[in-house]
Amino acid sequence: MGERFFEDFTVGQKFHSATATITAERIKSFAAEFDPQPFHLDEEAAKRSLFGGLAASGWHTAAVTMRLFVDSDLHPAGGTIGAGGEDLRWPRPVRPGDVLYLEGEVLETRPSRSRPELGIVKMRLTTYNQAGEPVQISTPVLMVQRRGPT
Repeated sequence: MGERFFEDFTVGQKFHSATATITAERIKSFAAEFDPQPFHLDEEAAKRSLFGGLAASGWHTAAVTMRLFVDSDLHPAGGTIGAGGEDLRWPRPVRPGDVLYLEGEVLETRPSRSRPELGIVKMRLTTYNQAGEPVQISTPVLMVQRRGPT
């Protein structure tokens, strides 16, 4: 399917992504630039932390999730444009060697009250590791182009 307009989204509809493999090098590189804490940067320090080993920053997980989301089979018309979100949780750490994938589910759709050319699509995005365990759960709200004049 090509681009999906607001009218193409229905509550309960699900979307899926490909996978992304997380490496120790990427964990450390991301952390060095954006979240320079010892348990993201140094394997020995990470062993002594609450995580008990090297763990990706939650923001790294969020960035990977965004990439998986954009590359998924969702394809909203006009691109993936967020209007915010209501929830963001990291129930377990992401480790080197984890293979992440995404499932999105449409929770709500409604026409925009202030912009008639747009619709609002609220989703639940769950990023899973290779064991099927959730590593990130979020509830973004997207602005999606409507098909034609309203």
